[in-house]
Amino acid sequence: MSDRIKMAAVQMEPGLMKIGENLESMVSAVREAADNQANLIVFPECSLTGYVFSSRREALSFAETLPGPSTERIASLCQELKTYVIFGLLEKEGDRLFNAAALVGPQGLIAGYRKNHLPFLGVDRFVDIGDRPFQVHQTPIGNIGLLICYDIAFPESSRVMTLLGADVLALSTNFPRGRGEKYTHVIIARAFENRVHVVSANRVGSERGYSFAGLSEIVDASGEILSLASPDKEEIIYGEVSLDSARQKHVTVIPGEFELDFINDRRPELYDVITRRKGGNS
Repeated sequence: MSDRIKMAAVQMEPGLMKIGENLESMVSAVREAADNQANLIVFPECSLTGYVFSSRREALSFAETLPGPSTERIASLCQELKTYVIFGLLEKEGDRLFNAAALVGPQGLIAGYRKNHLPFLGVDRFVDIGDRPFQVHQTPIGNIGLLICYDIAFPESSRVMTLLGADVLALSTNFPRGRGEKYTHVIIARAFENRVHVVSANRVGSERGYSFAGLSEIVDASGEILSLASPDKEEIIYGEVSLDSARQKHVTVIPGEFELDFINDRRPELYDVITRRKGGNS
């Protein structure tokens, strides 16, 4: 495994309920990013389907299984181009419905993730809450953790995957305008406090009265922004990172005088309140 990988965030405007058109746009973007030597290509939340559905019934008719036809199409492309792709979709399992992300590589579907934190917004008003713990997936291009949009607002999500060995956190989002601008700072904080690389792909455009904020970004493990997209244009941004830098949690500023260890300096014995449902002394 090479120490350095190149990540791409595809900022796009998915069409609501236009799976065929969205998939073709994604295929085109994967080809473009691969031509630019991207190893990992990340798409927005619900990039396959659109986001602002008006009912569970409406959304279910556009949901797919994992694996399914879209992951198979992307897997074939990944095999051809020797790259890895993460994209958002609606997943169905029996009569259950999830806001999901799929990690696909040359070998096929590697993992699916079901959104664990649900805001009362868009399709999230109707989907089932994620039913799986956070996981980190080992690949030839590094150890990857998956997050979807609102998950990033809960620092425990990123910290858990850091402790599980994540080198990269891939965040697929649909941050709305007026809120999404603030999340650019949250993403930097998650990268810095965990010493992990974060690639965030947000969407642009409007859907049923909601406008989206764009500003996809790639932040390295030191908290430095490597690339930041516009607030309103479809584009692909890139950032090259060192996996080793995400694995070095001990930071030496001045040897013997100024050193920080973002994992070993923690005090878990003081944090038990975090796992209480209501917090405080209740």
